[in-house]
Amino acid sequence: MFDIAVNLTSSQFDKDRQQVVEDAQAAGLSGMLLLGSDIDESQQVAELATQWPGFCFATAGVHPHDAKSCTPNDLLALKALWQQPQVVAVGECGLDFNRNFSPPEQQELIFDAQLALAAELQLPVLLHERDAHQRFIEIYRQWQDKLVGGVLHCFTSDRVALDTCLDAGLHIGITGWVCDERRGQELQQLVKHIPADRLMLETDAPYLLPRDLKPKPKSRRNQPAYIAHIYQRVAELRGEPLAQMSQQIQTNISQLFGI
Repeated sequence: MFDIAVNLTSSQFDKDRQQVVEDAQAAGLSGMLLLGSDIDESQQVAELATQWPGFCFATAGVHPHDAKSCTPNDLLALKALWQQPQVVAVGECGLDFNRNFSPPEQQELIFDAQLALAAELQLPVLLHERDAHQRFIEIYRQWQDKLVGGVLHCFTSDRVALDTCLDAGLHIGITGWVCDERRGQELQQLVKHIPADRLMLETDAPYLLPRDLKPKPKSRRNQPAYIAHIYQRVAELRGEPLAQMSQQIQTNISQLFGI
């Protein structure tokens, strides 16, 4: 089992970061990907990943929320990070028109710039999209043929968006949202339609604690060790043996991220 999205720099992990990683290892994880969402965090996760070589890997990128403060020098700093062997993807990058913490035009500019750098360096992309599907796909398609691939992290949209993303060659990242009997019903149906060679799973820890996890932690904090619960639930929804699905996901991750 591999977790493709862990926010290990979150302040929720400040008191026990090492223990969280050790718990993940004890739970049987083969590895996890630490997310960078701005320059400072990207530098932090690149350094953190070196503490657990072969188990922790990192992304480096600028989240759409932070696009407004991204400068050309920041992109140069990112380019240096992408040269480090433990940094295996560009991202988290994309568009978020739900809250517009950065102006949409600036989001689009920085998203396009990161796709250009990913194409130049031949690195996969870890993508974010919320309430911006049409522009997201339009921009991504301009680079699709030049990129080695990507994964849309934390997919919670509808069948039309799923089919469009699959048609664009993207992998699909599914979180514990699929374990929510209230908000996750549509996603529970959609996971059956993701081809086995495009599926990836994630916790997005410390966020999105699976609603049906028992017993629930008193802190209500999600952590990578709980990815096993998500794997089990998705295997049930897809009607696949857990071991078979897990092996295929590991293959998908190895092929996309080179790990």
